[in-house]
Amino acid sequence: MTQQQDFGFGTQIRKSPFFDATIRWGATGFSVYNHMYIPRDFGDPEQNFWNLVNDAILCDVAVERQVEITGPDAARFVQMLTPRNLSKMAVGQCKYVLITNAEGGILNDPILLKLAEDRFWLSLADSDILLWAQGVAVHSGMQVSICEPDVSPLQLQGPKSGEIMEALFGPDILDLRYYWFREMELDGIPLLVSRTGWSCELGYEIYLRDSAYGESLWERIMAVGLAYGLKPGHTSAIRRIEGGMLSYHADADMQTNPFELGLDRLVDLEMEADFIGKFALKRIRDNGITRKQVGLIIEGAPMSGPNTSFWTVALDGQAVGKVTSAVYSPRLKQNIALAMVDLAAADLGTQLEVVTHQGQTAARVVERPFFDPRKSLAATAARSAQALA
Repeated sequence: MTQQQDFGFGTQIRKSPFFDATIRWGATGFSVYNHMYIPRDFGDPEQNFWNLVNDAILCDVAVERQVEITGPDAARFVQMLTPRNLSKMAVGQCKYVLITNAEGGILNDPILLKLAEDRFWLSLADSDILLWAQGVAVHSGMQVSICEPDVSPLQLQGPKSGEIMEALFGPDILDLRYYWFREMELDGIPLLVSRTGWSCELGYEIYLRDSAYGESLWERIMAVGLAYGLKPGHTSAIRRIEGGMLSYHADADMQTNPFELGLDRLVDLEMEADFIGKFALKRIRDNGITRKQVGLIIEGAPMSGPNTSFWTVALDGQAVGKVTSAVYSPRLKQNIALAMVDLAAADLGTQLEVVTHQGQTAARVVERPFFDPRKSLAATAARSAQALA
């Protein structure tokens, strides 16, 4: 095996089991997420976008750390962490959930996986929910064990991902439903495979359950996928903003509540079960919100990359909010953005100004998501791959 050049800032930032493989396959830039390196640069981000929406990309997302909650009271404890009603969640099912604090603020927006009646994983966005959950458990009076297991996900995303998965696992994998998972093996490598992903495209997450196989798994998938146009890649800011997907710390944080994001469907204030933040969220619902997330079209020349600071949004010269995520979409040929603005500035068609690093430019409020609002691409039956076989 070729010796890889050492990279990093020290041992306090962890490397994934796929780290060296991603460098061999062209990763040149990384950022830090959940105290780990995540590849952010495989060349032109626009080409990465087209690779995703036309074919398929393989992404190292081992930074999506798992919080495993087990024990006789695991189900009751997990329900206490989230306002989403989990009473009908089945073993083998995934759910997008919010973790809220006592004030109703969002601490994380993970995918929850139910492995057994007494075993759950929270597949995390970028915040320390392992510590939060362990702290909540201390005085909960519940019998639960909470740890970070040796689990590292990859994302295989894009319209060709179903064909690649069929080539890897056989035709039965195409029966896997959207937001469900299976425990599987590939060449003796222990895995869990789900029909999920952070791309709004047809896609899968492949959870490696033994870090010793990181290099082998990456190379195996790439070797099979090359015939289908698979490229190594990174999660696409362009595609996720097109789809209105949240990035924690950008579009949501602990000062943001679910109602401001239009995520009322993830909050059940009438269920009998208690959860952290229930009283606060009832108060917010009854009093009403004062701001909300909107989509913006920002006029002007194509942006050269995503925003790296929060841009002020103004109405008639008065600040009314901030742009949280912005990027140029080569498919839509527009600068698109997610923004948090005062209710007075949130109506569709409202003309606003955005103060970018290059000065002030016009913007208007539009519907979000910007593309495929029903997520039909992500939910499309993987059987379509069989139709092409």
